[in-house]
Amino acid sequence: MKCKKCKENAVLADPALCKKHFLSYYEKKVSDTIKKYKLISKSDKVCVATSGGKDSTAVLYLVQKFLKPKKGQLQALLIDEGIAGYRDHTAKDLKKFCSENDIELKIASFKGSFGKTLDKILKSGRIRLKPCTICGTLRRYLLNKHAKGFDIIVTGHNRDDECQAVMMNLLRQQTEILARLGPMTGMAKRKGFVQRVKPLYFCSEKETALYALLMGFDVSFNECPNIIDSYRADVREMLNNHESRHSGAKQGIIESFIRELPKLKKQYSGSGPAICVKCGEPSSDKVCGACSLAAQIRTCSNTVRI
Repeated sequence: MKCKKCKENAVLADPALCKKHFLSYYEKKVSDTIKKYKLISKSDKVCVATSGGKDSTAVLYLVQKFLKPKKGQLQALLIDEGIAGYRDHTAKDLKKFCSENDIELKIASFKGSFGKTLDKILKSGRIRLKPCTICGTLRRYLLNKHAKGFDIIVTGHNRDDECQAVMMNLLRQQTEILARLGPMTGMAKRKGFVQRVKPLYFCSEKETALYALLMGFDVSFNECPNIIDSYRADVREMLNNHESRHSGAKQGIIESFIRELPKLKKQYSGSGPAICVKCGEPSSDKVCGACSLAAQIRTCSNTVRI
C-alpha cells in the first residue's frame, strides 16, 4: 500500500500514510487538539504525568516541542507505585529519556508517602479493593499533591482510554463522573485542584504506539500486570471486539460523547470536590479516598505520611 500523499510505502492503512506523513499527521492532530480546546498556553507552567510508557513519553515529547519551555516551566512527574518487574523498568526508560531531552524529572512513591509499595499493600490482603482501585486513588492524590505550583497536569490518555472511561461510567450509571471527562477534565477550576488535560484525546492507541515506535522512543510496550483484574480490562476487550467488527465505532463513541459533554457539564455544574478534613486535598467526601486507604494501610505499617 502506498501513501496517499506520496509514492512511499505506507506505515499505516487508515489513513494510508508513509512514515514522514504519518508523523506530521499525528503531531498536527495533537497540536490541533491543544489549540481547539485551549489545553495549554505558551506561558503555562506544565507538569506532565509520566510512566515511561508509550503514551506518556509521546505526550511529554510533544508538550516540550509545543512549549519550547524556559527553565522550570516543564516537569515530568513519575508516581512509583512499587510494582516489581514493571515500574522499575519503565522508570529507568523515563530517566534516560528525560536526561537525553533535558527535562526535569520528579519521582514520588507509594512507599515514601504511604509506607508501603503497592505490591506489599496487595500482599497484606487487608484492603478488600481491586488493585486498580487502590492504585488509581493513591496515584491521583500524589499527582495533585506534587503538581502544586503548576498550572496544569498533562496526562497521556488517548482515545481508547477515554472510550473505556465513557463506557465504564455508563455501565455503572455514574453520569456525574461522565461530566468530568473530556479533553480538559473536571467541571471548573477548583481551589487546590490542578487542572488536567489530555492532548492525545483524539489519537488512537494504535496511532500512539506507532508514533513512539517510529520516533525511536526507548519505551516498554508491556502492560501493568494488575490490569487483568480490572473492570477496565473487561470493557476494553468488549470495545476492541466491537471495533474489529465495526470499524470506526470508537471514534463514533468519542464524537457522540463530545457533542453531549456541554449538556452534562451544565447539568452537574453545581457539583465539585470539597476539601478533605484530614489532608486538605480536594475530595468528594469529608475524608478523601487516599486518607481512607492510608488509615487501612496503617494497620500493617506505622510509617504513613500524608
